[in-house]
Amino acid sequence: MLEAFSRQADFTGHKNALKRAEMQMSTHLRFRFHSGMILPGNRFPLFRGMPQAQAMSTASTLPAARRTNRKLTIRRIAAWIASRATDPGTSLWFVIGFALVHAVLWTLILVKLKAAQDIHMDVAEAYAWGQRFLLGYGKHPPLSGWIAGVWFRIFPVTNWSTYALAMTTVSFALVVCWLIALRVVDRRRAFFMVVMLALYPIFNFKGFKYNADLAQLVPLPLLVLAYLNAFEKRSFKSGLWLGFAGMLALMTKYWVVTMIGAVGLAALIHPQRTQFLRSPAPWVAIGTMAVAMIPHLVWLEEVDFVPFIYAGDVYALSSRALNVQLVVGYVVHNLGLLAIPVVLGLVALLLGSVPWRPSDVLARIWSRGPNPAVNLSQALNVWIIQLIVAIGPPLGALAFTVYIKTDWGIPLFFLVPLALVAIPSLRFPRMALFSITAIWFVATIVTLIAAPSIATQEIASNHVGGSTYAARSELARELTQTWQDRFHSRWAVVVARSDIGEPMTFYSPDHPASLVPGEAWSSGLTSLDEAKRLGFIGVCDTTDPVFLKPCEAWMAEHAKDAEPLVMTTMRFFNGHPGPSTVWKVYLVPPAK
Repeated sequence: MLEAFSRQADFTGHKNALKRAEMQMSTHLRFRFHSGMILPGNRFPLFRGMPQAQAMSTASTLPAARRTNRKLTIRRIAAWIASRATDPGTSLWFVIGFALVHAVLWTLILVKLKAAQDIHMDVAEAYAWGQRFLLGYGKHPPLSGWIAGVWFRIFPVTNWSTYALAMTTVSFALVVCWLIALRVVDRRRAFFMVVMLALYPIFNFKGFKYNADLAQLVPLPLLVLAYLNAFEKRSFKSGLWLGFAGMLALMTKYWVVTMIGAVGLAALIHPQRTQFLRSPAPWVAIGTMAVAMIPHLVWLEEVDFVPFIYAGDVYALSSRALNVQLVVGYVVHNLGLLAIPVVLGLVALLLGSVPWRPSDVLARIWSRGPNPAVNLSQALNVWIIQLIVAIGPPLGALAFTVYIKTDWGIPLFFLVPLALVAIPSLRFPRMALFSITAIWFVATIVTLIAAPSIATQEIASNHVGGSTYAARSELARELTQTWQDRFHSRWAVVVARSDIGEPMTFYSPDHPASLVPGEAWSSGLTSLDEAKRLGFIGVCDTTDPVFLKPCEAWMAEHAKDAEPLVMTTMRFFNGHPGPSTVWKVYLVPPAK
């Protein structure tokens, strides 16, 4: 009983001592104590050996402290982004997540932005090619058509799925470019580079149309990744991967020889070329690519190398003045597109250098000396490759008097952000990752909100012209209904110029194969003999006098017994009329 009384007295004494200590503590010390800080024992001897009393004193204030800690601040968000982007355990999934969000948001933007339009003829052409998996499609190698063929066997044949395909393509490239960057720079710089690419117009609104140019953003980053891997490992296996990557690139568009040539020149120019060339990697790559290309080369021989005939006929120029004008336009166009991510990246660096003081901001983002964040050997490869593909094509166009399209630059400049972030003297504060991500997010959301009004303004300003507003989708549905009412069978072939026939293939529920009158480089999806056997619908656009007479002449020769019709289409969007288009239509029944 005495022992129990003693324990009660001890507890009462401790309790009274605790009350006296609390009364003597200042407000500042009490706040620090309630916030969970460890109090040194030599300053508060009464708390030694009293965990129960300590727990009792903090119990009432701990929830409030936790609520305070949960508040989101810019620094907390910046720290979270930096930790996810730079942690080896989370960075891959963080980049994949970013790429997925980018794809979804920009698909939504494009759906709203292009709501008053039909899809571009290049997209419809890729869909048409994907209806049959051939080794080539007249103008180009087959990979872009194969990708479209697989895609539309999974997704519906609608406008939104074409934009989703385009954004999936560029988002895939974002992830591969991040893998490239990891061989050149640290993870902080690599993620900064990814967001810069997401701000590059090719990877958002300029990349709205999936075609052979945009499809190169699948194999070309893989080619560069395979080269950097082979240059580092110099093994037989790495050479195999490089060879397969080269084959994939060539199967997309022959234009990729610019990038393949740049990779080859980089291997020859690099100071470590001897070690690489003495390894099996480059020779295995060349052999693998040559063997893998054999089926396509056989196809080329069978069609008498028609893709090269197409290129020579379409892109050869006789006017030197026009050639120079087109080259200057190509250079200015691509420099203008690249200026956007470069300038916004610089702004993000400056915003990330907080506190922002003009006297020392330069020192925060620029510092000479060794930099372990950059692999100089691999950075040199990137600089050489990008420099060659930047200056080689325009110089080649001038030398050979070739028509160089601005869209040919779409797949050639994805290494520019990496080439910049790989500059060793450039420093990247952790806050810069938040700044560049915030810029991307704000730009994306603002564009998403503005997209419907932009679409309305566009159709209002193009109510008398513009092929994308010519309501080809309505024409396709009307022609399908007309054919089925007349012949009670599937509409199999449409004969028209590419920008008319390919949309018929996409929008008609029957998806007829397209045949271009008098075209020497047919896609191989159908033929004139098949068209006459199955019957066809011929379409001539009366608003284009340059092509109207040749179209009418072809119909007069090959559709003598056709039933002639005249159809007019017009699209309305948010109360605004699109251009009115009159079509001459020729119904040729199936052979009996």
